[in-house]
Amino acid sequence: MLDIVYYPVSAVLKAWHSLFALAFGPASAVAWVLAIVFLVITFRAALIPVALRQTRTQAAMLRLRPRVDALKAKYPDDPRTLATETQALYREQGVRPLAGCLPLLGQALVFFGLFHVLRSFDRTHAVGQLPFQATAAPMSAEQNARTPNYLFEADGVRAFLDAHVFGAPLSATLAGQPTVPMMLVAGALVLAAAVATHFTARGAAARQTAAQPALLTTLTLWVFPAGLLIGGPLLPVAILVYWVANNGWTLGQQYLVHRRVDAETAVAAPVSASRATAPKPGAKPVRGQRTQTTRRARK
Repeated sequence: MLDIVYYPVSAVLKAWHSLFALAFGPASAVAWVLAIVFLVITFRAALIPVALRQTRTQAAMLRLRPRVDALKAKYPDDPRTLATETQALYREQGVRPLAGCLPLLGQALVFFGLFHVLRSFDRTHAVGQLPFQATAAPMSAEQNARTPNYLFEADGVRAFLDAHVFGAPLSATLAGQPTVPMMLVAGALVLAAAVATHFTARGAAARQTAAQPALLTTLTLWVFPAGLLIGGPLLPVAILVYWVANNGWTLGQQYLVHRRVDAETAVAAPVSASRATAPKPGAKPVRGQRTQTTRRARK
């Protein structure tokens, strides 16, 4: 059903792995880890224009918050009129609140696509795949090693299964294979992903366009990172690599994009203020404005 997602993800992953395999070998964990990291870079870079538009929308909504609050005070018992007036305000200012959903949707599709492709390298009903359902027809290890995985041929499947990061198989989970190498590698990845998630949530909370309930703030700042610490051991090492790379990208992008949008807002603020204080067409300027206009004309 989601082959339209699985095949492009598989194609990008294979392209990067083939490139890095030239230097490190097809079964090298370095080649696979770099392929996953550059897959993240590829898809997230494609979403930069959308993310920039989303951040600009958030900045505009933050700027319009006093006017939205005024509408709420004006129509406290009329939600329909409030919604209509709020939408009209956003439309007048060229703000599209739903645009912020696109980057999240794109990231979700890539995550589920990559998760499915990586999980499909091992279709042997391994314990390490818990808590997710196993394939409908589990294969033997020999059958699995001979079966292609989307755009990866059988050789690519075997290369992935043979790849180990400091002794931890990329296809294994900490819950399914609680060895010392797995504890060290998976534990470090889970911790890094949780920390990045927490700081990303802190940056997002600082730019909320409306008052956020305390419960939701607690969820994003603490519960979600804690969920990673609890659920991370159930995810394959390769997925944890993706999670760390994706969260690291989000953290860096959040900082850089916010700096750019803040600079744009600072430049645009004086222009907006002068437009707001300018007299309407046909109206006489107030005394102070007339004096300023006359002085500018003389200069």
